[in-house]
Amino acid sequence: MREVGIPTMKRADPHQNIFLLTGFEPFGGETTNPSWQVAEQFEGKSIEGSVVKSVCLPVAHPRAARAIVAAIRRWRPIAIIGLGQAGWRPALSLERIAINLVDQQSRDGVREYEGDTPVVRGGPDAYFSRLPLTNILRRLKREQIPAAMSLSAGAYICNSVMYAALHELRGRDLPAGFIHLPYAAGQAVHHPGAPSMSLDMMARAVAAAISVTASAISNKSR
Repeated sequence: MREVGIPTMKRADPHQNIFLLTGFEPFGGETTNPSWQVAEQFEGKSIEGSVVKSVCLPVAHPRAARAIVAAIRRWRPIAIIGLGQAGWRPALSLERIAINLVDQQSRDGVREYEGDTPVVRGGPDAYFSRLPLTNILRRLKREQIPAAMSLSAGAYICNSVMYAALHELRGRDLPAGFIHLPYAAGQAVHHPGAPSMSLDMMARAVAAAISVTASAISNKSR
């Protein structure tokens, strides 16, 4: 796939630290998902001394939650950013909170999970993002990329992945969190009136988020 919007980056050094970046497969009748289209561009690249490992997750609970936990255990990353699609949002959403609840609804309005189904049974009600969200937002604004804080990642698969990652990292002081992306321009053609963003701009935004996070890790270790 042609790389767009990513600053010049070196190829991976196998001895460098791993920065885990996740996206999702297409869902809901779409043939693409901007979260994975962007994430896969970073595979094997180095930013601020960290090598990016991109992982594509299934749009299914609890498979997605299990997949992110498996990726964390396999790659032992120094930081994690999850990406997901949030169609009809006009800007990137920096998620603040993941809740311990799965509230998935099918197209016909039927709840696929009865009662209060937790992402992790016995886990706390919620986790806060560990990403330097304020600094990321400041950087995106400076680069004139539409972005905003979002209180909650919702209660769908993206939330499950964010919650499962933070739960797996409990007791470890590692940055981790989630960013929702708008429709890509190509998708918006099929959704009249929906806001969209170019993959180039989304890729620049994610590169900035990784850079800010990696710099925060570096500054903290000094």
